[in-house]
Amino acid sequence: MRPHSPALAPFISSIGYLEGRFPHGRERVLPTGTVQLLVNLDRDALHSAPDGLPPIRTGGAALQGPSARSAVVDTADQRAILWVAFRPGGAGPFFPGLAEACDRLVPLDAVWGRRGPALRDRLLACGSAAEMRAVVEAALLAAAEPPRPDPALAAAVAALHGGASVAEAADRLGWTTKRLVRLFSAQVGLAPKRFARVRRFQRLLSAATTRLAGTGGDWARLAAECGYHDQAHMIHDFRSYAGQSPSEYEPRSVEERNHVPFLQGEGPAPAA
Repeated sequence: MRPHSPALAPFISSIGYLEGRFPHGRERVLPTGTVQLLVNLDRDALHSAPDGLPPIRTGGAALQGPSARSAVVDTADQRAILWVAFRPGGAGPFFPGLAEACDRLVPLDAVWGRRGPALRDRLLACGSAAEMRAVVEAALLAAAEPPRPDPALAAAVAALHGGASVAEAADRLGWTTKRLVRLFSAQVGLAPKRFARVRRFQRLLSAATTRLAGTGGDWARLAAECGYHDQAHMIHDFRSYAGQSPSEYEPRSVEERNHVPFLQGEGPAPAA
């Protein structure tokens, strides 16, 4: 569901609430370069095992920092979970110090102080998804009064997402590359080159939905369309981000292309 508040629309792509159980116990969550606010309403815990980093366990309200690597998560954390998915570059006004949260699950109280655990308590008292949305929107608006879009940042994000190089994005703004790197890294939480690489991978996954839906398409063509030098380059990126080859890629669903279930016995365990 979309945010009701017009003030939040430029920053948030969706607010959602999920209840249910999954036949698989673990899944790999693929990187998006974006930020999520997560609140587990089933138990006061969240777990994550980012590739190449120590496993992380937090309380039930946490910030998933801007991601540039995949992570293994426990699907038990998703039995009753509310999330806020921020647009690329949209989380900065609400959460300072995003660069320090890169690829990490950060307890919400470490970012918002006592308001972090209080948000979970307020959500637990809600009687409907609509009430939850109202509570979380009020908390976000209180964290940034009022949030103001940054047109230059939005232009840089759009250019890099669309395949422009860092130098090209800086030129379009009339900035030096050094200035773009400094401001982009501070507000988005990722260096622009790293962000651009992750968003190219996301363009590839989006384009691949036609293949997954059985309507054709081939990986070589998709690689060229999404800005890869060749198919080998694309496969290298795919293995780096997804831990598997494109032909092995089987997400939870076409709509949930960033969630890849592990078969029984596969993959590392999330944090204990």
